[in-house]
This record gives sequence, C-alpha cells and structure tokens, in this order.
Amino acid sequence: MTTNPAKPARFYVEWWVIQKRIIYLIVTLLILCLLGAGAALYVWKYGNPFKNVGAVTDTSSGARFISFEGDVRVVRAATRETIAASSETRLFPGDTVQTQADGRARISMADGSTLRVSPNSTVIIRDNTKTDSEDGQGTKVRVAVDSGQVNVRTEEQNSKTINVVETKQTQNRLAAQTDASFGVNNADHTEEIRIGSGSIETTTKSGEKTTVKGGEYVAVNPSGTLAKREKLLDVPQPSAPKDLAKVYADANGSTSVGLKWQRPPVGSPSHYRVEVATSPFFVDAGRVTERDQLATTEFNVTDLRPGIYFWRVRATAASGQTSEWSEPQKFIVAPSNKGGTVSVSDWAVEYLGGSIYLVRGHAQPGTTIRIAEREALAAGDGAFQLQITTSGNTREVEAEARDPDGNNSRYKLSLAQGTARALR
Repeated sequence: MTTNPAKPARFYVEWWVIQKRIIYLIVTLLILCLLGAGAALYVWKYGNPFKNVGAVTDTSSGARFISFEGDVRVVRAATRETIAASSETRLFPGDTVQTQADGRARISMADGSTLRVSPNSTVIIRDNTKTDSEDGQGTKVRVAVDSGQVNVRTEEQNSKTINVVETKQTQNRLAAQTDASFGVNNADHTEEIRIGSGSIETTTKSGEKTTVKGGEYVAVNPSGTLAKREKLLDVPQPSAPKDLAKVYADANGSTSVGLKWQRPPVGSPSHYRVEVATSPFFVDAGRVTERDQLATTEFNVTDLRPGIYFWRVRATAASGQTSEWSEPQKFIVAPSNKGGTVSVSDWAVEYLGGSIYLVRGHAQPGTTIRIAEREALAAGDGAFQLQITTSGNTREVEAEARDPDGNNSRYKLSLAQGTARALR
C-alpha cells in the first residue's frame, strides 16, 4: 500500500491560515473595544472634546473702510509697513489706523458696528473675528483708541457678541444699539466718554466699574478715576446759510455772511465757538476766522472774497464740558458781474385766498426768483412759479431776480394787476 506524504502537510497549512485570520480579527475587535471604552471614559470625565470642532473663525475679509477723506494711513501689524488707505484695504487684528489733520475715516467691523475716526486720531484693531458653532454665531470686536476721538455705533447683538473699546485709562463694553464717542487727549492725559444712546460698561485702570447710559457724559482724570457724571451737552445745529448755499459778492468784490445756529436740544451751553475755513478739515493753513466765547447763536463773518468756505460750531457748558463739532457746512461766495441786469417777463399773479398768492413768470434758466422770503428757480424752459404769503393789506411786493453769473435785478410787483416794474 502506498501513502501520500504531502497530503497531511496540505491540511496543516490550510488549517493554520484560517486560524491566523481569526486571531487578527479578534485582536482588532479587542483594540476597538478598548479605544471605545477609553473614549467613553474621557467624555464622561472631561466632556465632549469635539464640541466646538465646527467653530470656524472668519478673519479673511477683515474690517473694511466704508469711506475716508484726506490723509488716512494704515500700519500693518505683521510688517510694520505704513500704507495709504484705499477702498481695497482690509484691516486685521493688530493693524493701526492713523488719520492726519486732514483725514477722517469710517470703518465697518465684523459685528456690523461702525467706527468713525476723527482727524488727528490713532486707533488699533485688537480683534475682529466672527465664529460659528453649534450654539450660534458670535463676534468679537475690540479696538484701542491711542489718541484723538473715535465714535462707535453698534447694531443689534446676540449674547455671543462682544464689542469693546479700550483707552489708556478704561475698558468699555458696548451694548446693542449704542452710539458712543471716546476721546483721548495725550497732552494732558485726560479722556472723555459721550453716550448719545444705548449704554456701556466702563472699568477704569483703578478698578472702578460703572454703567454709563445714553445722554450722559463722563470725563476721566489723569489718575484714571471718573469725574462727576454730567448730562450730555448735545451738538448745536447750523441753520443759516443752508448747506451748499451760494452768496454773491458786492460791487467791492467781497461780502458778509451771517452764520446762525440753534441751541443744543439737550444740555445748557454757556457759550459757543465758531470756525470758518477753506478746508472741511479746518487745518491751520486754511482757517479764515474763529471766534470763541460767543453768548448768542449767530456770528457775522465780514470781508469774504469769492471762494468756497466751510463752517462749524460747538457748545461749551459752564462745567467746561464741550460738545462735539457740528457737521461742516459749505457755502460759496460767487463773484457778481457789475452792471448786469436780469430780465423777467410774463409776470402773472393768481389770488388763492386769504393772503396767499401764486406768482408765475419767465426768466433765464437757472435764475433764482425771491419774493416774500420764498424762492423759486427758473426751469430749463425759463418758467418759474412760487406761492407767497403776504401780511395785512399788502398791494405790492418786492421781487429779486439773480442769475447764475451773479447779476441781480429787483422788481416791484403789483398783486392786483400782475404787473412789475424794475427798480434801480
């Protein structure tokens, strides 16, 4: 009888291969079980380590300039390079914005708040991040005012929104829908906080903590303590001349302009300061005149030659608190052509009732017709009309016609007959 020695060896090898795979499978399962048990123990003891794994910090877009005027510079945190601001410039944490005497800027932050940087100011972007997590969206905005004045306006906020303004003496957290200004004067080491609306939580470097609400003003002493809280002194509002108004020079080539403004709606001013300049930034080189300690709400500027002028006003309270400046108002002094006359034809007067009349006529397009403190502009076809109100039994009114070149003529207009005669 013959035997086959290779057959037992074949069964032995096949049996070993099957057993080896099973061993690998068992070992793998044991390792997975151990890892799962370890992970469960870690979560039980320390919490879910992947809780915020979905949080994404978005700083790629950075803060951006909404608008800017004059000399505005940005110092990059990474390179310390100084660049001129442009519409394409983005601001990232650590970057510094510097406005010169003729510069100002408005900046949009990650939480929708707006930063308005006044001339001669320096502000540092500390943080400007937006995060998304399973608990919702949040933002962190933090800026530091190194010098000058910065105004901040916040929008609606959720519980995860943080908006903080630092100064050398204070840390200020702004609430939703807050309008606040922060001023830092490095010359005397004083600071000012003005809250137009909303509220802020202020903590000084000495540890003093308080809430400043809308309509309040607080000065910060050089020692870092808060002075007595005051009622905020609002900004006086210019009333005349109207913004972009045109005033004509007289025969001598100059004119006087009466500046008028309204008392601040909030606060009690003791006096006013007015400045007139050829620059909207009121730099020294362009300043025409300035007057302080004005007790009344008007000031007459004399001997203004043809050109473009800007003016602004601010108020001061008896305590020494000063309001912010009003927005610059612009007016134009135009040359007057000597001897020129302005022709007006087709006068017509319609009685509307009471002391009200409707006056019509034709003049050169662009001519301004002024009657009884009302004005109308001749349209492209020369036609004009304006409604006036007279007093008492007035039968005649004086009409003034001034063309775009500054020529001026006056007429006496009969309300009964609708006729007019030129006055010398």
